[in-house]
Amino acid sequence: MTTQLDDRKEHHSAKPAGVSAQVPTSDHVRVTTPDKVCGMGHRMKRKEDPRFIQGKGRYIDDVKLPHMVYMDIVRSPYAHAKILKIDASAALAIPGVLAVITGEDLKKAGNLHWMPTILSDTHMVLPIEKVIYYAQEICVVIATERYIAADAIEKVVVEYEPLPAVVDPFEALKDEVIVRDDKAKKTNHIWHWESGDAAATDKALASAATVVEQDIYLPRIHVSSIETCGMVANYDKARGHMQIYMTSQAPHAHRTVFALVSGLPEHMIQIISPDIGGGFGGKVPVYPGYVCCAVASLVLGRPVKWIEDRSENLQADSFARDYHMKAKLAADKNGKIVALKVKTLSDCGAADAAANPSKFPAGLYSICTGSYDMKAAHVEVDGVYTTKPPGGVAYRCSFRVTEAVHMIERMTDLLAHELGEDPADFRLKNFIRPDQFPYKSPTGWEYDSGNYAGALRKAMEMIDYRALRKEQLEKRARGQLMGIGISSFTEVVGAGPSKDYDILGIKMFDSAEIRIHPTGKAMARFGTKSQGQGHETTYAQIVAEELGLPAADVQVEEGDTDTAPYGLGTYASRSTPTAGAAAAMAARKIKAKAKKIAAYLLEVGEDDLQWNVDRFEVKGSPEKKKTIQEIAFAAYTNHPQGMEAGLEATDYYDPPNLTFPFGSYICVVDVDTGTGEVKIRRFVAVDDCGNIINPLIVEGQIQGGLTMGLAPAMFEEIVYDENGQNLTGTFADYLLPTAVESPKWELGKTVTPSPHHPIGAKGVGESPTVGAPPAIANAVVDALWHLGVRHIDIPITPQKVWRLLRAHGVTE
Repeated sequence: MTTQLDDRKEHHSAKPAGVSAQVPTSDHVRVTTPDKVCGMGHRMKRKEDPRFIQGKGRYIDDVKLPHMVYMDIVRSPYAHAKILKIDASAALAIPGVLAVITGEDLKKAGNLHWMPTILSDTHMVLPIEKVIYYAQEICVVIATERYIAADAIEKVVVEYEPLPAVVDPFEALKDEVIVRDDKAKKTNHIWHWESGDAAATDKALASAATVVEQDIYLPRIHVSSIETCGMVANYDKARGHMQIYMTSQAPHAHRTVFALVSGLPEHMIQIISPDIGGGFGGKVPVYPGYVCCAVASLVLGRPVKWIEDRSENLQADSFARDYHMKAKLAADKNGKIVALKVKTLSDCGAADAAANPSKFPAGLYSICTGSYDMKAAHVEVDGVYTTKPPGGVAYRCSFRVTEAVHMIERMTDLLAHELGEDPADFRLKNFIRPDQFPYKSPTGWEYDSGNYAGALRKAMEMIDYRALRKEQLEKRARGQLMGIGISSFTEVVGAGPSKDYDILGIKMFDSAEIRIHPTGKAMARFGTKSQGQGHETTYAQIVAEELGLPAADVQVEEGDTDTAPYGLGTYASRSTPTAGAAAAMAARKIKAKAKKIAAYLLEVGEDDLQWNVDRFEVKGSPEKKKTIQEIAFAAYTNHPQGMEAGLEATDYYDPPNLTFPFGSYICVVDVDTGTGEVKIRRFVAVDDCGNIINPLIVEGQIQGGLTMGLAPAMFEEIVYDENGQNLTGTFADYLLPTAVESPKWELGKTVTPSPHHPIGAKGVGESPTVGAPPAIANAVVDALWHLGVRHIDIPITPQKVWRLLRAHGVTE
């Protein structure tokens, strides 16, 4: 009988299965501070939520400045066309219209019609000669009212000469239609990248007992955050100062880009990123609308607001995935995986604007050997231009890890089925063992810690896996279709070590500044930017853990480049691995100074003191003590002579390695033989993100992430016709799951700390979005395997499944 588990209660197995050679694995969250302090491990309610649930959040569209005007954008109805003429006379005749800005205007203003992308390509801000994707920005209208601007863009007349579009990257490689004829080389091929040992991989494949091969496509999808992109640019001509409110996941990096593009001194640019209604990677790039809004304010000397509407957002920016993968996975006669070979084509759209570190044009895709121990691997990726909007957004994943995980988990299931082995047992046999950590992968990664078998066994126990397999056989005998899918993924997050990772040359460290006031309250500022992750709570808990200050007494600030220390922002699950570590290190600097003050106040040597939660005590005489609050007051009133007053510290943390969270998910589906509808009956998710700062926030992140993993698995896909027209430009056509379609998520955890991270944490926000799609896909294929179905590309829609059932004679 299957045991039903309450998803609000944590399920504990009798004993975690195995431990890392370096780090023990536990089922329990580490808690060392009392409720009053509320450090790491406490289920503290989010400090930011009261303003959100009362409607008191402050988003871009809430910003209203004196004399503010509004911008709207004329967009191309063609995916590829020459621009013959732009006639703005009718628009300029409308009362309230102040200006129409074209690419020619930007060129005259200092070649502002081009801008760099994050991956060091170039992107047209406003085109002059031709458009290269549907909904591309042509010109902008500035008006005194939002609706006047919207009416005016309809009056701008643009004459085009349509050109052939190319939306298939394989066709684009033929170079019959050149997308970027501004480039010196007249080719659509952008770059080639590879990792691993090609010769060793080919040798291992040649001698393998079993080799499976599969083409896998992850289609283009969209982040679809609740809030679209927007900006309020406010240039003060008298001061020469530009203040920008924008939906930015990386305010400091954006400030640097604006300085480089505009020529304005960086110290005279202030970026403020207020509350953000979801980012998921889509608010990392700099889009043309941002640049146009800033230029408009420079030209007019007035605040200019631009708020993207939903159709613009779905048609012009924030695209992800679009990877065509051809993979081979091999095993020896004993069913041990020996080699992986992957060739991939990356459809970059009209510019290589992927949010990847500079040295990694394919992101961290080479993590594609996953959780499995194998001798050899080789991966190749080629980037290609097409007449689609630029893509490459790391949609709630760490730089192409979603693509890598989907590929290896599909291939692992395929190989297990081909060998006639149970997919769970096959994984258990091929996992990297705990005693192999730190583990060097065949593509060069050094995994920090892990216990993959422990996570999978826990998931199997929670869902009663063996009983489900028995039930599946019984149902199959009655003609019913039931499938069980597994995804045992390893992610790589926390970019990154500055020796390897940068964005536009800026090293990927991150920062924290902590200042304790005389009364024992604290201010902590960070170079990251929350978009719903709960930073105001988790960062406060890290400070509380380290210094014993109640988390409620720690005010966290982010998003203002005039006050926050320079940082690279929040994406790719890097906030806790980098800025969280910086918080711990800054707090430890403060604690070291506090110890000196405590020794002075207690008239003992520093070696005579020991730390206890929130105070320094004299060893052997704990009644002789000074709390952190008492020490803070003394830092301003009674510190040792010769010591600098105050109690504050800043840390720029450069991690020695990335962190490697992991998990095992098991999905159970039932397939309707008449309609092809797939119903997720149960979904168990066991995650391991190292030491947990706040279990309540982690659970919320996982629940939301699982729903965002369900979305591309069964619903989401951006579709273009042969002319490059976006056929899914509204939510009537681009489908997202609601609460009705989302199953009850059953959560479990193991805890395997990172050995190199100051607080042992790894990051969790993106793991469920990475791990869920292959679990769902594997479950559906498992349900249909006996019919001869070997693979289904996501999204797995009822129409796709029904066609397969019909093709195999199950339905008419």
